[in-house]
Amino acid sequence: MTPHPFTIGNFRAYFIARLAATLGQMAMVIVIGWQVYDIARRTMSIKEAAFQLGMIGVAQFLPLLFLSLFAGWVADRIDRRWIARAAVALEAFCALALAWLTWRHTVTLPALFGIAALLGVARAFVSPALGALAPNLVPKAVLPTAIALSSLAWQTGTVIGPAMGGYLYAAASWLAYAVSGGLFLVSLLMLFLIGPVPTAARKFTGSPWAQMVDGLHYVRRNRLVLGAISLDLFAVLLGGATAMLPVYARDILQVGSEGLGHLRAAPALGAVVTALFFSWRPLRTNVGVKMLVAVALFGLATVVFGAAAPLLVPVLGPKAVGTDLSPAVLISLAALFVLGAADMVSVYVRQSLIQLYTPDEMRGRVGAVSTLFISGSNELGEAESGFLAALIGPVAAVIGGGIGAILVTALWAKLFPELKRARTFDPPATLEVPAKEMTT
Repeated sequence: MTPHPFTIGNFRAYFIARLAATLGQMAMVIVIGWQVYDIARRTMSIKEAAFQLGMIGVAQFLPLLFLSLFAGWVADRIDRRWIARAAVALEAFCALALAWLTWRHTVTLPALFGIAALLGVARAFVSPALGALAPNLVPKAVLPTAIALSSLAWQTGTVIGPAMGGYLYAAASWLAYAVSGGLFLVSLLMLFLIGPVPTAARKFTGSPWAQMVDGLHYVRRNRLVLGAISLDLFAVLLGGATAMLPVYARDILQVGSEGLGHLRAAPALGAVVTALFFSWRPLRTNVGVKMLVAVALFGLATVVFGAAAPLLVPVLGPKAVGTDLSPAVLISLAALFVLGAADMVSVYVRQSLIQLYTPDEMRGRVGAVSTLFISGSNELGEAESGFLAALIGPVAAVIGGGIGAILVTALWAKLFPELKRARTFDPPATLEVPAKEMTT
């Protein structure tokens, strides 16, 4: 009988480690964004402060851009547990440093940008290491279920983390960072509880640089994986509504820092519900078509979120916004819930395809490429939204991004017919590593 992933001790420790780390990350991210925008608004206009939010995305992405290939190479050569431990320890340092600066009332925009860059360094290493480690912890037959549970840990953290960060920040500004630091230490402890794991024999030939770019070559040759990764990149890059949440919370929906926590938690709640469903009933048929439909729905939900307040305020007046039960706020929360649920379908399909279609000796490097694409969609999506909002305003930026995500989905359905033809997660009987282009 095939075991459930939770019956495996190493996977249980992995699940708790990822949940605790995600709680800490999401609480920090929401508070960093709020602090950057709040500090900037003391001396800047809404558009200028929105630009600063975009720059925070750049600060987090640049380390990933320059380090991802190296981090993936390291994840295929060094014990992945130790890489994850070191990266989580760095995240703990960042959280505790911000707690200290905020407690002393000495936190500044340069300090926030510097620590955001350090968090980008940590993410560059932790993502491919943890992603490549998960398949080593469970039998292949239950890997899709393990992926759903791993996503559940991440999405649960993104549900509770932002709200937790918002409430803790409202109680005492330094407390959110202190609690995040404690959660990172819990994650570090769990990672130390993961015992030795079996790995496939690995051979490494060629120069280190050639080995690093093997992940890029593999993704380029596997059009199914390339289509799945790049679809997420461009759809989320354009539809990055979450980057504008501080703007919506403070100046459009007028719900403050606590309302920001609700707004940030809504998409993650939708994702958690979807991940729970997939952990109970894994997706088995027409996986490619369902991913395309989900990404289009993601774009549509982004448009609804962006337009709710601008459409209702002229009709209902000030009562349309300002409280958690205001009509525009309720519609915005519902749209964000659907947005998160649709995004989770895409995440689930993409991660399953990547893990099941990639040989173990390549998972670190392919995972690094995936992390780079995902971070490009998230951090650069935040930057794009911030820069576009500085030019045309936050509402137009969000609505235009959602429309762009829908158009990208239609284009990718034509450019990558392999996505529509992907019926199940079953990989080929043998995973080919092209000899001419691969050096492992």
